[in-house]
Parts: sequence; C-alpha cells; structure tokens
Amino acid sequence: MRTTIAIAVVLMLVVAGCSQAPGSGTTPETTTAEPVDTTTEATTAPGSGTTDDGTDTTTEQPERVVKPDDPDEDVLGWEGGVWYNETIDVNAEDGLNDTDLDLTVARAMARVEEIRGLEFEQEVPVEIVTREEFQGEQANQSLPPDRQLFDNVKFEALFMIDESTDSLGVQNQNSGSAIGGFYSPGQNQIVVVADEGNADAPHLDEYTLAHELMHALQDQHFDLSSYNQSTRELHNARDGVIEGEGNYVQHLYEQRCEDEWNGDCSAPQSSSGSSGSIANMGPYLLKFQPYSDGPAFVRSVQRRGGWEAVNELYEAPPESSEQIIHPDKYGDDSPAEFGVEDRSSDDWERLRLQDRPSYGSVGEAGIFSMLMYPYYDSQGQTQIVPAREFFNMKDGSDELQAVDPLNYNSSYSDGWGGDKLAVYTNDATAENETGYVWKTVWDSEEDAQEFVEGYEKLLQYNGATQADGHANTWVIEDGGFGDAFYVQQQGNEVVIVNAPSVDELPNVRQGAAPEQ
Repeated sequence: MRTTIAIAVVLMLVVAGCSQAPGSGTTPETTTAEPVDTTTEATTAPGSGTTDDGTDTTTEQPERVVKPDDPDEDVLGWEGGVWYNETIDVNAEDGLNDTDLDLTVARAMARVEEIRGLEFEQEVPVEIVTREEFQGEQANQSLPPDRQLFDNVKFEALFMIDESTDSLGVQNQNSGSAIGGFYSPGQNQIVVVADEGNADAPHLDEYTLAHELMHALQDQHFDLSSYNQSTRELHNARDGVIEGEGNYVQHLYEQRCEDEWNGDCSAPQSSSGSSGSIANMGPYLLKFQPYSDGPAFVRSVQRRGGWEAVNELYEAPPESSEQIIHPDKYGDDSPAEFGVEDRSSDDWERLRLQDRPSYGSVGEAGIFSMLMYPYYDSQGQTQIVPAREFFNMKDGSDELQAVDPLNYNSSYSDGWGGDKLAVYTNDATAENETGYVWKTVWDSEEDAQEFVEGYEKLLQYNGATQADGHANTWVIEDGGFGDAFYVQQQGNEVVIVNAPSVDELPNVRQGAAPEQ
C-alpha cells in the first residue's frame, strides 16, 4: 500500500508556523498544560532534481526510445510486449483509456523487473478509482464488535483516540485521505487512487503503480499472505521488509525516471492525495514507521549482499519494529517471551478474541508514536520527544531525507523488549468504560525507568495528577481519557493498570493502587 501525503502531513506544523523548524534551536520539555497498508516520499517533477549522490538530473523533453526487437522468450525488463526503457505512445495529461493503461502497466512491470532483478510470473490487473470512490469504500469498513472494542482500548491506551470515539472510523478516514494505492494478495489485484481526472479517464501516478507492482512481485515470489501480522507490532515488523522494499524500489524507480529514463514517466507534477485530511495523526504515526525506517533497513541489506540478501529476509523476516528501527538488532535481539497473568476480580472479565491473540502489542514503534503524538496534538507546544530528533533532514537543507525521513528512536522507547496489552470489561460499568493491563519488558532496569519517566510526562500532558493516599497512582478527572492509572516498575518490567476509578484499579488487577 502507498500513502501519498505522509511527508506533507509530517511537515504540517513547520509549514503552518506553529512551531520552530525541527533540527534547529532549543526544544522545550513537556509542560504540565499538558503508521492492508504503504508510504510516501517527497518527489520532484519528472526530469528535474538530483540523485542521492547530488548529480544534476535536469532534462528537457524526454527522448524517444525506438522499440527494440521483442525477445524469443520472456526476459527481465520486458513485459506485455514492452521494454522497460521503451517510449510508449501515451498522453497521460488527459487521463488514461484502457489501451493507455495496459501499455503503462506493462512498461512499469518491466521497469520494476529491471530494478529488482525478479521476473513477474503473471500479469497483474490494475484498476484506477477516484478519491471520492475510495473514501466511500473506506467509510464502510467494519470489524466484529469484540475486535472493535479491543481496537478502541488499544488507541485509548496510547492516548491517541479517546474512549468515546470510534477508532476504526478515525483510521478509515485517515486511509481514505492518505492512501494512494494498494495491492490485494487475495485478489491479486492493484487499485490506484486518482486525485485528478474522472472515472472514464483518470490520471495515474506511475510511482504509486511501481510501488504496488513491487508488492505483487513480492507476493508472486514470497507469498505475502503467509506472514503472521496478527498484532500491530507484528504488522509493523513484517512491513519493515514488505513496505520498506516497496518504498526503496519506488525511490530507485523515481531516480531512474529523472535520470536514465529522461523523465519519461507518468507522474504527477505535484504531490497527490490532497483531497481530505488526516483525521488523527496518532494512528498515522504508528502505521507510518515501517514506511520510514523500512527503506533504509532494506537498502542496508541490499548494499551488503545484493538483492539475494533481500530475498533471504522473506525467509527470516524481522521479529519486531525494534529490529527495523535498530537494524543491528536484526537476528540478535528477539522479543522477550512472557504473559500477562489475569489477576482481576469476578466483576471484570478479560476480553479474549477468536482466532487472534488475546492481547495487543504495539512495539517500540507504538511506544515512540505514543510519546511523539503530543507534538501534533498540541500544535507543537508540547514535545515529550524533541521534534528536532524526529525529523531526518538532508545535510544543509530544510528537506527531509527521501529514504529515511523520520527517526523513531528515543531514549524513552529504546531498550524495548516486549509489550502486551490485556483488555477488561465489566457489565456494571457505564458504556465505553473498560480497563486494561499493559505489561512492558525492557532490556535493563534503566531502560524501564526511562520509559516510566516518559509515560508520566504523557500522563501530565493529558491532565493527570497523582492520587492522594495511593502509591504510583494517577487520575485524569475530565475529558475523553478520564480514568485512573497505576504505574508499577519492578526491575526491567513495567505494568500499567487502567480503570474507570482508583477504587476499581485493584479489581482490574489485584495489588494495584496500594494505599500508603
């Protein structure tokens, strides 16, 4: 999947002048007033710009390439009777008819083959839909009630979406506005979302097409449906390779469009995906992580061992988002094995899902995103994680790096060893009132303490005060996150207990909120 406006949104506060530009000046500490799925990269118009090494690639009109002879059998760089560097008779400015689309897709498949060194095993159907059509489809997405409730609690625990708001609806709105295309393994089909043109002759972003064709190529060779992505953490871990390679190949594709293919690509002159807006930046940050860190991870593997080494990643995919954020941990630092013991009273029942893990896990990426989100929620006024550390800028420039634009590493989330969130319900509580136990394990006691410091800053940002007469207990009196919280650190483990009130904390987990 490719989201088309992520970078523009990430820079939203800087452009709007709501905060100082990341990477310059001083950054205030937090105040007591106190993210199937793809990504985007900033792109330049075809035929202009520079490559990674700074070479000027500005060109005039694309030079036509005479069609070479067709091969006797299928070869890399040739698909559907079209060579990767062949000039096709298509005028994309007025939109594409069926013949134009077939030619464009065939050449894009040949180009992805040429870059990646893998042959497509079969054709890939491509459909173009308008932004309006896609938003309508996203608005109708739904989940079973128990999974919906579980998802609501997960984002409540991250202080991103409050308990009275439909978390799926928020994410559907995000997707409807931001996604530029997706590949469906089950249907072996690509859908590209067009922001320009009309239903009869829509415009096509060839860069988005290349990204999704890379996913189709992955699926044909490595079977994307075979990977366990049953939690957000596992989703981000696997997507570090799946979407990371998609973005990296797209980046190489864009560079060749600007350089050796002389601008002969059907790419938008301005960033697409401008229709609508991100409903909530929190879930978007969480899901964006593999699209930012993944390309650099894949690039490092490719540069060391070639594309064959990238192929091997699909046989032993990353186990955690931590391994994508910190590539040196890949293969060496597996997540900790542990459970969350049910120590609730009879009135509280743990929510268990059918055919899915009965716990949530968001990983290092989720914990970082949780602590980064106040920067956006406060319009830059609160920075638990300093913004200057989040944005990876090009040297001597105010532009983000193309391959690794964002840094999902901070002292508060570094050293993650595992996390599991157990959700609890009580028939006697008011609607939307739930509880949870969130257990995290860290590499060291010092790492655990740093996480607690960051989490307590997050509580304070959301208006929490310490509860009188109870150890390590906090209360948020009002608002959508109004609840009680118990934060317990023992060595390298931290357990957070949430309930509607201080009195209910020990009922959700025995021993929580002890009197002092």
